[in-house]
Amino acid sequence: MPMKTGTQYIESLKKLKPKVYCFGEKVESVVDYPLFKPHIHAAAMTYELAHKPEFQEIMTATSHLIGERVNRFTHIHQSTEDLVKKVRMMRLLGQRTGTCFQRCVGLDALNGIYVTSYDIDQKYGSEYHERFKDFLRYVQQNDLMSAGAMSDPKGDRSLRPHEQEDPDVYLRVVERQSDGIIVRGAKAHITGSINSHEIITMPTRAMGPEDKDYALSFSVPVDTEGITLIFGRQTNDTRRLESELDAGNPKYGIVGGEALIIFNDVFVPWERVFMCGEHEFALELVETFAGYHRSNYGGCKVGLADVVIGASAWIAESNGIERASNIRNTLTEMVNLAETCWSCALACSYEGYQTPSGAYTINPLLANVEKLNITRFTYEWMRLAQDIAGGIIITLPSERDYEHPEIGKYIDKYFKGKKGFSTLDRIRMYRLIENMAVGAGLPEAMQGAGSPTAMKIMIGRGANIDRKKDLAKVIAGIDEDPYFKGIAQVKEDKAKAKV
Repeated sequence: MPMKTGTQYIESLKKLKPKVYCFGEKVESVVDYPLFKPHIHAAAMTYELAHKPEFQEIMTATSHLIGERVNRFTHIHQSTEDLVKKVRMMRLLGQRTGTCFQRCVGLDALNGIYVTSYDIDQKYGSEYHERFKDFLRYVQQNDLMSAGAMSDPKGDRSLRPHEQEDPDVYLRVVERQSDGIIVRGAKAHITGSINSHEIITMPTRAMGPEDKDYALSFSVPVDTEGITLIFGRQTNDTRRLESELDAGNPKYGIVGGEALIIFNDVFVPWERVFMCGEHEFALELVETFAGYHRSNYGGCKVGLADVVIGASAWIAESNGIERASNIRNTLTEMVNLAETCWSCALACSYEGYQTPSGAYTINPLLANVEKLNITRFTYEWMRLAQDIAGGIIITLPSERDYEHPEIGKYIDKYFKGKKGFSTLDRIRMYRLIENMAVGAGLPEAMQGAGSPTAMKIMIGRGANIDRKKDLAKVIAGIDEDPYFKGIAQVKEDKAKAKV
C-alpha cells in the first residue's frame, strides 16, 4: 500500500536538504528546528489518520491511475462522492489539529493542473497532460506532500506581469533549452512549503500574449538547487520556543507555516513542466484551483470551529455559567454560523460535475459563496469565543510566573473557577482560545484562497442576474414566461404543419 504513516513522513523529510532561513539564520534540519515542529506534526496527522480503519473511507481513495488505495491528498476526484469525502476529510483534520494541516493546497493544485493540462493538450496537441499523469503516479506511489505555490509577490498591482519594473516579481521562464527551462522569480505566502517534498507552481492571474513567459506551471523537489525558502512570522510564534503552556496549541501550532520561495535560475526538466507559455489557459488554472481550494474552507474552518466551540463551552462550565441563557444563546449562534458554512461545503460538492478530463470539480458559484461566508463568519464565531472567555485570554500571566516558587501559588489561587476544574487546565483552555480566536488564523480565513473581492467577482459572474430579472418581469406582468411562450410557439407550428 503506497501510503506513509506519520512517522514515515517525518523520516522522509530528514532525507531532504532544502535551503531554509528563519530569524536570519540558515536552518540545518527542518525536522529538528523547534519553530517548525508543530507544523510538521499537523501535516503528519494527514498521514496518520489514513491508517485508522474508522477513517479509511474519508482519508483514502482508490487511484484511477495506479489502481491502489492512496492517501486522498494525492487523489484526483472521480465523482461528486469524492468531492464530498474531501470536505469531510478537511473537517475531521480541523477537529484533530485545531489548525491548518497544510496539505490541501497541494491536493487542489494536483486537481487543477489535471483538468487544465488536459484542456491545453486538446487545443495544441501537446504532452502536458501525459507528463502530469506520470508525475502524479510518482506522487501517489511515494505518498508525497506537495506545496501548491500560486501567489506571486506582484509588485505594482496596477501593472501586468510584463509591464513590471522588476520582471522577477512574477515567476517567469528566462530560458528554454532542449532538455528543460530555467525559471526565475518568487512565490509568496506558500503554506507548508518548508516541510513538503515537492513545490508545484501555478500562474497567479489571467495572462495576455505579452505575459506568456509568466504562464507557467511545473513541479520541482523542495531541495532543488537554486531554491531558497524564507520562513514567515506569525502571531505569538516564539511562544512555542519559550513555553508549552503559553503556546496554546503546542503540538500543532498556528496556521500553516508559510514561506517566501525564491527561484534563482532554477532548472526544470520538460517532464516536470505542465504549462509553458499557453497564456490563454492561465485564468482557467487559477479559477479551477481556486474553486477547489475555496470549497475546502467550509470543512477545515468548521473543524476548527468545532474545537473553539467546545473550548468555549468548557470554559463557561468551569466558570459556573454554563446554564446562563446568554451563554447558551451564544454557543447556539456559533454552531449556526459554522454549520451554515458546512452546508455550503457540502452543497458545492454535491452540485459538482465532470470535466472533459474525466476529473470532477465543484460548483464554482457555491464554492465562492462558501468562502465569502468563511471570511465573515470565522471572525464572528471567534469573536463570540472571546466574549465567552473574557479578557483573561489577553491578561493571563506566563507559565514562568505560574511555575515560580513564590508567586505561582497566587495565580493558582486567584484564577480558580468552579470546583472540579484545576487552574492549570483552565489556563490551558484559555490559551487554546487565545491561540485560535486572537491569533494568525483570522487573517488566514480572510485571505487564504483569495481575498473577499475575488469571491465577489466570481459570485457576480455566476449569479445570472439577467435570468433573475426575467423571472421578476414575468411575476410583475411585464413579460411572458419564455418557457410557456416557447410551448405556445411549438403548438402554433404544429397546427400550421397540419394545414
